[in-house]
Amino acid sequence: MSTPEPSSDSVDELGADVDQVVRKASRTVDLGHRGLVVSLAVFVLIVGLLLPWVGEHVGWQVLGGQAGPIPQLFAVTSTGFGVLGSMLALITRRWWIAWGCAIGGWFASVDGMLAIWSQQSSQASGAVGGGPGFGLILAVIATVVIAFQWMRAAWSRS
Repeated sequence: MSTPEPSSDSVDELGADVDQVVRKASRTVDLGHRGLVVSLAVFVLIVGLLLPWVGEHVGWQVLGGQAGPIPQLFAVTSTGFGVLGSMLALITRRWWIAWGCAIGGWFASVDGMLAIWSQQSSQASGAVGGGPGFGLILAVIATVVIAFQWMRAAWSRS
């Protein structure tokens, strides 16, 4: 009993299927355990938005503009890249979104350090507002973790 020879049409279809899988794999990033770490850090960042940042103002109030411009810039960038961008990248697993979250996350991290510094400076000068709150510090730490994990994920693509 002999096996039938594969037709050239079925070989072409198989080749097209393999090419499609390779193209899809080249556009995505494998997160592995990093996906869980990013998800937990995003949760911590969201919790940080509910805690005090500047004086009596909590993070979501700072996001709405009820504090100085530097903490508000951090609130916008950390929420945009850290929460929204990370959710989009976790759902789609697109490589270019992971890079956007990595670069944006580092930008937000620098904003966060400046926000802490500005609040420490205002406290030292005796201005009303009194230093960085626990939520601001927690949000900066979470943003650094998110940026680090996205950078590792973006560089891991072969």
